[in-house]
Amino acid sequence: MGIWLDAASAATALNIVLLLVLVSIWGRNYLEFRSKHTLGLAVFAVLLLAENLLSFNYYVLDPQVANYLAEADPVAGRAMTFVQLLEFGAILFLLWVTWD
Repeated sequence: MGIWLDAASAATALNIVLLLVLVSIWGRNYLEFRSKHTLGLAVFAVLLLAENLLSFNYYVLDPQVANYLAEADPVAGRAMTFVQLLEFGAILFLLWVTWD
């Protein structure tokens, strides 16, 4: 794999870990407060987690997609890396706001 795909894979793995933390916090808060706001945040995190798990599958577990992004269309590989890094920054910010 190229460096761009390695970076996308690492960012996706970190996103999964951070989203699991957020789901646990927001899920626990929903069970305690029964607020639609916390339910919405928990559902959002679960859906984003599903997207990241699918991306991780493509980047790491499915060699056909990984080879395509690395060799056939390197521009797409760099773009996906950039998207994953932006998503990582957004999730990290959400975790910081939630933890505070």
